[in-house]
Amino acid sequence: MSAYAEAIERRFGDGGPSANDVEDSDFIRRVLSRKTVRQYADAVPSEALLDLLVAAALSTSAKSDFQQASILRVVDPAKRAAIGALFQSMPWIGVSPVFFVFLGDARRLQRIGELRAKPVKNGTLEGFFNATVDAALAMQTMILCAESAGLGVCPISVIRNEIDKVASILGLPDLVFPIAGLCLGYPRTEGYVSLRLPRRATTHLNRYDDAALPQAIDDYDRRRNARHAIPREQQRSNAEFGEASFYGWSEDKARQAAKAEGAAFPPYLRSHGFSFD
Repeated sequence: MSAYAEAIERRFGDGGPSANDVEDSDFIRRVLSRKTVRQYADAVPSEALLDLLVAAALSTSAKSDFQQASILRVVDPAKRAAIGALFQSMPWIGVSPVFFVFLGDARRLQRIGELRAKPVKNGTLEGFFNATVDAALAMQTMILCAESAGLGVCPISVIRNEIDKVASILGLPDLVFPIAGLCLGYPRTEGYVSLRLPRRATTHLNRYDDAALPQAIDDYDRRRNARHAIPREQQRSNAEFGEASFYGWSEDKARQAAKAEGAAFPPYLRSHGFSFD
């Protein structure tokens, strides 16, 4: 049995490859075993550690070296409270020891063009996409580094659902937008490893092929339900779709996706510098 087998089984439980004969790496095992943490101890990580995590995040890959990620740390109690009040079902947003917001920053490159008297127009779809990917990579790098230092994290994409209010609280200018927040601190509880889709549903060889998806999803639903079933009272939109006798992950996500989220995000971007040409 490989050094990774237990972590892979806990993450996927799909009977797939378990990295036999691969040399052990503590970092890879940590990645396989990473957890979502929403309850934190009162202790605040040192400023030196937080500075280090920011430096690591900004060391990640960047499209064409444009470096279009920015990181905003929210420490003002009033601002933290104002953001937390927007999402009362997620109290960890307002009370986690540290809260970062990762920003796609298409503004900086456009300003550099102005400084150098070049016709840079970065509000295109490509500019938005590049800044989004840069910021997402930076956030994921911070997540992995924070966990390696004994911290727990929880990404917060829901802030885009209240983009106008969040942007106002944070004073975001045109061409700068949040991709997600990040709660961070020392874990009070262990957190949980989320069971991922079977790899046969998410990996492909030479060509895309999802012919086996229905069976793979049914298998995943039943294994995930056995590990952490969704309580009956947490079924979504029963008035619209009815109560399901078996409510698996796919039913939950299909119901969630049936109602579009983030409706305010596209008009916000268009009114703040993005043409998406």
